[in-house]
Amino acid sequence: MKGLIPLEIIENKILMIRGHRVMLDRDLAELYEVSTKALNQAVKRNLESFPEDFMFTLNLTEKTEVVTNCDHLKAIKYSPQLPYAFTEQGVAMLSSVLKSKRARQVNVQIMRAFVKLRELLSTHKDMARKLETLEKKYDAQFKSVFDAIRALMSVPPDTGPGPKTVPGFKP
Repeated sequence: MKGLIPLEIIENKILMIRGHRVMLDRDLAELYEVSTKALNQAVKRNLESFPEDFMFTLNLTEKTEVVTNCDHLKAIKYSPQLPYAFTEQGVAMLSSVLKSKRARQVNVQIMRAFVKLRELLSTHKDMARKLETLEKKYDAQFKSVFDAIRALMSVPPDTGPGPKTVPGFKP
């Protein structure tokens, strides 16, 4: 199970929409090896298990932005359906409504990816805080060193191991 799906593949499917890290129904269906229609039918049969903080439907503008910015989602461009976006809690709930061994195994990997992203973000914040403390301690002679470290710490949007940020989506 550990090698079921590489974390990097899952991490590349985690998007930032409406200030939440989410995965779209199409990507989840692909990982679970079910059709998007089957996944969405299972969700609709269990809607009480998916409150707004677990799942929401993208609006047309969001769908267009996602399709424009995520090459792997080009297939949904002409679909009349608006995709569902699942938060980490919604993804966890999916394994209980899909009830397959594959869904449980994939969910373990997805939860690991979400945890890894949280750890990376936390580490980055801790490093920034420590650097700020050091800057206050030392005088201007080390300013260029601190500036160089800050430049190395800054990661351009949509690169690196973090979640993809879709331009135009603000919390």
